[in-house]
Amino acid sequence: MTLNDDGAALGGMTAAQTADDLTAAIYARTSSHSQQEGYSLDEQVRRCWSRCERLEWTVSHAFQDEAVSGADTEREQFQRLLHGAEQGWFDVVVVWKLDRFSRSLIHAVRVEADLRQWDVGLHSVTEHIDTTTPTGRFNFRNISSASELERDLIKQRSQMGLQAMAEQRKWPNATPPIGYSLHEDNTLVVNEPEAALVTHIFNRYLEVRSMPQLADELNERDDPKCRSKEWTPYAVGKVLKNELYVGEYDVADVHAHVDEYQIIDDELFEEVTSVRRRFQQSTDPDRPEMDAGRKRRRVSRILDQYHEFVGE
Repeated sequence: MTLNDDGAALGGMTAAQTADDLTAAIYARTSSHSQQEGYSLDEQVRRCWSRCERLEWTVSHAFQDEAVSGADTEREQFQRLLHGAEQGWFDVVVVWKLDRFSRSLIHAVRVEADLRQWDVGLHSVTEHIDTTTPTGRFNFRNISSASELERDLIKQRSQMGLQAMAEQRKWPNATPPIGYSLHEDNTLVVNEPEAALVTHIFNRYLEVRSMPQLADELNERDDPKCRSKEWTPYAVGKVLKNELYVGEYDVADVHAHVDEYQIIDDELFEEVTSVRRRFQQSTDPDRPEMDAGRKRRRVSRILDQYHEFVGE
């Protein structure tokens, strides 16, 4: 058997190879230091090695992750295993049980697809999974299809749950737009201090007609209602475009007007929208120059950031 500089077998599984002359890498994982006997790293490796001997596979590597969750693939030895598979160090990965490989069936299916691309099989000691054989590949494709179906059903149930919330005019997450608070039942209630800030943003925008300038002004306000956030032109624009402020509720394809959610009157919202779109509607490509005061503030902020970066 040819070895590379790391002592690993070269070459992936080829059409000329049979199931009797494969090079195997064992992967073992425990999720806690108190793992019960039978799940220990040594016991997993022993059982996998015994299976390899029975199948006349040559074991070239044993990768072990101790006290590491299998919820994702960001595990040190697991990543080394994938690197070795991509480099062709072995032909098949052997695990005692699929949940040692990955707690998530979806993750397992994705990783198996990578292994297949690298001509590396996957074999489970305790389950009927062996992608080095036609039957095993068929079984894993069935598992993959079941996994995809489960993912689609979960997505469908989530969408149904979201639509059920929307039918009751509830908010779908724990972070309502500025101007609102969440009631115990997840409906929105107008937060008066924040609603006053929203009204100020709409009215002030009509005066300055500049999102960057308005963002600068909001950042300079000593006002806790600004939620201690850094205002940007994008954040200002997000407020000015939000139709919820005129009571238009739009969640999960549910569209409705909710009077109690309205903060801004329709005329003000339409006027702001018209000003926002004035350059899109105008045939004149020239825009007014940046306000001198805003220029100074921007230059000053950039200089402050530079001095802070260089440690002056």
